[in-house]
Amino acid sequence: MAFLAYPFANILLLLYNLLGQSTVGAIAALTLVINLLMLPLTLKQQRSARRMQEIQPELEKIKKKYAKDKEKQAQATMKLYQDKNVSLTAGCLPLLIQLPIWFSLIVAIKACIPSTPLDVFQFSQHIYRFLPGVVGLVPLQNTFLGMDLGMKPSPAQWWSYTLPVLVFATSWLQQKLLTPPTSDSANASGQESMAAQQMKTMQTMMPLLMMFFTLQYPVGLSIYFVLSSVIRIAQYYIVQLRDIRAEGSA
Repeated sequence: MAFLAYPFANILLLLYNLLGQSTVGAIAALTLVINLLMLPLTLKQQRSARRMQEIQPELEKIKKKYAKDKEKQAQATMKLYQDKNVSLTAGCLPLLIQLPIWFSLIVAIKACIPSTPLDVFQFSQHIYRFLPGVVGLVPLQNTFLGMDLGMKPSPAQWWSYTLPVLVFATSWLQQKLLTPPTSDSANASGQESMAAQQMKTMQTMMPLLMMFFTLQYPVGLSIYFVLSSVIRIAQYYIVQLRDIRAEGSA
């Protein structure tokens, strides 16, 4: 991950210098930069999720019409997706791209907040000395509200566990907003269908996995996840409002 980790680390150094030597400010600014670069993909994901919500009644009609012919049901469903410009890969692509970003950020944070003199020396070989004011900054100031940004949450700093919990909460809300409701959420007896149950399980499991992931890595990474989710939640509502206004003026 060095091809991304060292550029991220150097951007952190530059932002740290420009923002009054605030490590949290540098992480927040880098989070914003990454999310701006990811904006075209996340907008496509959010619009696709909204279209999925809008076509649920039509999906229900297709399911009833071809209840005994699964092949025709699949064909009609795919045609509907194409007609309504719904991308089935729009939700997966941002996640696949973010995986190397996450692991590179872990390396970058550890490089900027090293735990040993050897770590300082190793990163010093990769500092972009042409960037203004970055030489001599490592290690960065590593505390935020009494938490060590370069260390994973620990019982010694019990309040540091609040950040992974916030990762769960913000990720759960993001998942809830972007996951379309299933067209067969309940059967005749009022019980949830298997598809609806699986969807609800995924809405909870993914944020839980994110929370357990951040428990194993530096606190600074949790700040990135929380801010990213907040940015994407804000994007979701902005896109919703803009699309609603566009439809109203059409």
